[in-house]
Amino acid sequence: GPCLLKDGRKLLGTLRSFNKFANSVFEDTYVRVIAGNRYCDIPLGLYVIRGETLVLIGELGTDKEELPSHMTHVLPLEIRSAEKAERDASDPKGTKAKRIEFPNMDD
Repeated sequence: GPCLLKDGRKLLGTLRSFNKFANSVFEDTYVRVIAGNRYCDIPLGLYVIRGETLVLIGELGTDKEELPSHMTHVLPLEIRSAEKAERDASDPKGTKAKRIEFPNMDD
């Protein structure tokens, strides 16, 4: 099933074990990266998650589509480029560090 972590990552996999602190072990795990209408599932394999980092754990129904039909599956390199473009587009004008040019004061 899917789980959401505090850092915003969305993981999907098969829950194999957990303890009273919500520390969990997932099998066949992958991280789903979404940028705009594109997504990519990057395999992680066997994954241990500390309970304090979990926000939500769910179960996928077999009768429901996981993603809307307008979503396009892309390769990891493409999704990273799309993520960067999305971050750059959402960066308010003027917040990026700019090089300051000082006039030559030796003249």
